[in-house]
Amino acid sequence: MPVAQSNSRIQRVTSPAAPEPLPGTWSNCLLVNGVAYVAGLVARGEDGKVVEGDEYHQAKAIFAKMRGLIEAAGGAMSDVVKVVIFVTDIKNREKVWRARREVFTGNFPVSTLVEVAALASPDLKVEIEAIAHIGAGTG
Repeated sequence: MPVAQSNSRIQRVTSPAAPEPLPGTWSNCLLVNGVAYVAGLVARGEDGKVVEGDEYHQAKAIFAKMRGLIEAAGGAMSDVVKVVIFVTDIKNREKVWRARREVFTGNFPVSTLVEVAALASPDLKVEIEAIAHIGAGTG
């Protein structure tokens, strides 16, 4: 069951879909005045292992985690207004876009796509962060 922890007007949102990091490192999702800020998510399973597959499969796993957090905050994926996508090989961007097209419809969120030299471990190919205005989308 999702949990929201309050710290004045900032709520920490958690979801079983996105295991929390070790204490004292970061929050996966904070909700502030109806805006959810989702940290850069990667395709690690509950066991800590990276999801097998290419950029498409990793992006799909990340969007599933994101959905869990956004829904735990009381929203829907249609509330996402911005995503920032980090990839280790820009030539494979279409694989990420394919996953994105399967998740978003209507007004797609504004998006930034950046190639980086590396992510937290060599088998990670994609990392995605997001901002959502809860209740602003179409449902």
